[in-house]
Amino acid sequence: MQNLGQILFVMWRETVEAMLVVGILHAWLAHDPSGRRGKKYLWLGVLAGLALALLLGLGIEAMGSILSDEGQEYFQAAMLLVAAALIVQMVFWMRMHGRRLKQDLEQSLSRSTRTQHWWGVFSLAAIAVAREGSETVVYLSSLAMGENGFASPRFWLASALGVVLAGTTFYLLQLGGKLFSWRIFFQLTEILLLLFGCALLMNGVEKLMDMQLLPVLKSQVWDSSMWLDDGSIFGGIVSSFTGYRSRPALMSLLVFSGYWLAITGMLKAPRFPGRQ
Repeated sequence: MQNLGQILFVMWRETVEAMLVVGILHAWLAHDPSGRRGKKYLWLGVLAGLALALLLGLGIEAMGSILSDEGQEYFQAAMLLVAAALIVQMVFWMRMHGRRLKQDLEQSLSRSTRTQHWWGVFSLAAIAVAREGSETVVYLSSLAMGENGFASPRFWLASALGVVLAGTTFYLLQLGGKLFSWRIFFQLTEILLLLFGCALLMNGVEKLMDMQLLPVLKSQVWDSSMWLDDGSIFGGIVSSFTGYRSRPALMSLLVFSGYWLAITGMLKAPRFPGRQ
C-alpha cells in the first residue's frame, strides 16, 4: 500500500496543527487565573470538533457504499480533486494567518474570560479541531478509496503512527530549540504539502482521463523510467508524494505544469506573504 506514507504524513501534519491551536488555548487558560474555569469547555470543544469530523467521515463512507461502481469512480475522482484543493487552501491560509494565530486566539479568549462567556472557549476549540479533523478526513478518505480503505489494519497503523509522531514533534517544538522551531516546521511541511497536493491532483486527473471525461491528448510525452521508474519502490514513493510520472500523458503534463505555475504565482502575490 503505497499510500501508507501519505497517510502517516497527513495524520502527522494535521495533528500537530490541531495540537498547536489546543496548546495555545490551554496555555492561556492555565496562565490566567480567571480563565481556569474554561478548561472543561476547552476539552468539550475538542471532543465536539472530533465528533463533527467523525460524522463527516461516516457520511463520506456511507456515500461511497451506496453508489454504483461507476458512481464510485466519479466520487473517488471528486474526492481526490477536493483533497488537493483543500491542501492548497490550507497552506495559503496558514501563510496569511499563521503569524497572528496565537495573538488572534488569545484576543478571543480574553473577551470570553472578561465576560465569563465560556461557550466562546468551547466554540474556538470546536471550530479549530473540526477544521483540522475535517480536512484530515477528506484527505484520508481520498487516499483510502480503492485500497481496502478503512478496513485495512495498515491504514489504522499508519494513522496511529502519525498521531504518535505528531505528539513527539509537538513536544520537541514546545522545547523551543533553534534547530527545530515552529517556523522551520511550517516551512518544510508547506513544501511537502504542496508536493502532496500535486500528487492528489494528478491522481484525480488520471481518473478523469480513465473515465474519458478528460482527453489524454498524447499517451506518452517521454519515458524517463531508465532514470526513475514510477513503478519501482522508490519511484512509487516519489510519485505518491510529488505527482511525478516517468511516462506522462500530455494532459497530465499540462496539469502538472499548470499547478506549479499557479502555485508560484500565488507565492509571489503580495496578498500571500510568507512568515517572518
